Amino acid sequence: MNNNAQPHAGKRLDRLPTSRFHWQIFAMVAFGLLVNWSNAIGGIMLAQLAEIGWTNNTLTAIFSSLTTAGMFFGALLGGIVGDKFGRRNSYLLFIALHICSMLVGAVSPNMTFLIITRIVMGFALGALLTVLFACYTEYVPSRMRGTWSSRASFIGNWSYPICSLIAMFITPLVTPNMNWRIQLVIPAILSTVVCLVVWRKFPESPRWLEAKGRYAEANVILDKIEKNVESSTGKKLEKIADDTLAEAKPKVIQIPYSDLFRGELFKRVILGSLILVSMNVVQYTLINWLPTIFLSQGINLKNSVLLNTMSMFGAPIGIFIAVLIIDRIPRKIMGSGLLIIIAILGYLYSLQKSMTMISVLGFFLIIFVYMYVCYASAVYVPEIWPTAAKLRGSGLANSVGRISGILAPYAVAYLLTTTGVTGVFIFLGAISLITAVIIMALGIETRNESVEDIGKADMDGKVTTK
Repeated sequence: MNNNAQPHAGKRLDRLPTSRFHWQIFAMVAFGLLVNWSNAIGGIMLAQLAEIGWTNNTLTAIFSSLTTAGMFFGALLGGIVGDKFGRRNSYLLFIALHICSMLVGAVSPNMTFLIITRIVMGFALGALLTVLFACYTEYVPSRMRGTWSSRASFIGNWSYPICSLIAMFITPLVTPNMNWRIQLVIPAILSTVVCLVVWRKFPESPRWLEAKGRYAEANVILDKIEKNVESSTGKKLEKIADDTLAEAKPKVIQIPYSDLFRGELFKRVILGSLILVSMNVVQYTLINWLPTIFLSQGINLKNSVLLNTMSMFGAPIGIFIAVLIIDRIPRKIMGSGLLIIIAILGYLYSLQKSMTMISVLGFFLIIFVYMYVCYASAVYVPEIWPTAAKLRGSGLANSVGRISGILAPYAVAYLLTTTGVTGVFIFLGAISLITAVIIMALGIETRNESVEDIGKADMDGKVTTK
């Protein structure tokens, strides 16, 4: 093929059958999400740090809030870096920064130094999550984009039970002062392995290269991908129309950051932000407050821990169900429907007094919550942006969502004290129902739509010729 021809990356990638290439990209993204679990070990680390006298309630709050603040800035700035320097380069940059911060944190001499490294970990992780979820939508065919993204989310969310099992295994074998350090070294080593594989095998996004007017590079990568697919499937790919292969002057799509605050893209910022605000408020309230909520319902500590563990097994089940149905249901219907179910189940759950009903309803509530988490963070929000602004748009929406994660615990604490469990779930239900209405009003349908068609909003005047 003429390397100076317009690549038409979207048409060429969307026509590909599932092959070894797709599974290789999936593995590098999914295991990148899995092994970078510095956030998942936060509670485990704090328990060990409290045991050795490094932390108290005040320092624990600072540790947690500054981690979230780091993730906020990471999501915001990571998107800018990813759109400017590319998907592959930003993946390598942020995973390397995350590895270094974990290793440096593991040799911290005191709590202050550890908190500083924790901010860097949060920044790197916030950027990495934004880059991985958003860029992955550019590599897979539109007809299965939701399924592939959900699969990646399914693998990534096993980080919580895996690191908990590791902690359980090593706790009897090492001192608390070594335990939390090992908790940081293990994901750093595993992430290094992933980093090396990404450096050797992860291609730059042809869609991003085309948006940058780098036609020759995009065509080389697309040719290589197509040969890989033909080799692994044993079938020749159909050609795209010959009249689209003529040599053309490279066109660069320019979308300045300011465009995210006006027109159609601003509507998508509002939509994506509120979807993630709802996700963060509901998810992190349940993760962080469920044992306390159990206690306030008159359940003793031992049983509250047991119920919390049982409920959390609903998380991987919920994401697995999402994998099976995500591309079968229109996005607007699925998102708003899940939020309505969460609001109703949450209210019914808050009224229960018996252990049986609390455990059953809690289990199903977590299933639907994590179906929504998969829908929001892995599928819908990453796919609603044009390629030229995909990471910046996704990063901005993620950063707004992180702010809600910082503020919501104070509202939950106040409501739990003044109105009890029912007040907390009325609050969560109200946020869920408001977001459901916003999705129906502002949402765009992306299921089975190409990345290029989704991104046609506000594109007039954004294309320039080199």
